[in-house]
Amino acid sequence: VANDRLLSAWAEALADIPHIRRLRVHTRLPVVIPQRVSDSLIKWLSGSRLQAVVVIHVNHPAELDNDTQQALGRLKAAGVTLLNQSVILKGVNDDASVLAELSERLFECGVLPYYLHAFDPVAGAHHFEVSDNKARELVRQLITSLPGFLIPRLVREIPGRPGKTPLDLFA
Repeated sequence: VANDRLLSAWAEALADIPHIRRLRVHTRLPVVIPQRVSDSLIKWLSGSRLQAVVVIHVNHPAELDNDTQQALGRLKAAGVTLLNQSVILKGVNDDASVLAELSERLFECGVLPYYLHAFDPVAGAHHFEVSDNKARELVRQLITSLPGFLIPRLVREIPGRPGKTPLDLFA
């Protein structure tokens, strides 16, 4: 874990580059170590000219306890934009009601659902695989039960492409 002084120095160096407008940080720290959201971390995130965006990685609503909610609330109160990305995992969150509960719970914590990643075949994780067809069906079910701002974009990361690739729901 990088210390706040080092992170602050990196953020300041990035802020010196005129065309950079945002600082986006992807992390699970507010979830697994909520006390890591310290005064000094908040100070460097909110003290820059760059708009701070923190993307957390939560896959199940049970990960969002009171300590995590308080840590996220401190970030939100400091003006940090909070987003979440999840991975669809068989036996963990491959159920529309679980994903809907996750979106609702994230919103209660001040976090917008951002991406829902389709499963990428990774060594040793085959048992978590969910088919693209099932992933699309889960999102279609979410569309019928949640407001649009709580529905994450179904995407896949494809090597060599510059960003996430949306999976067409009507494929």
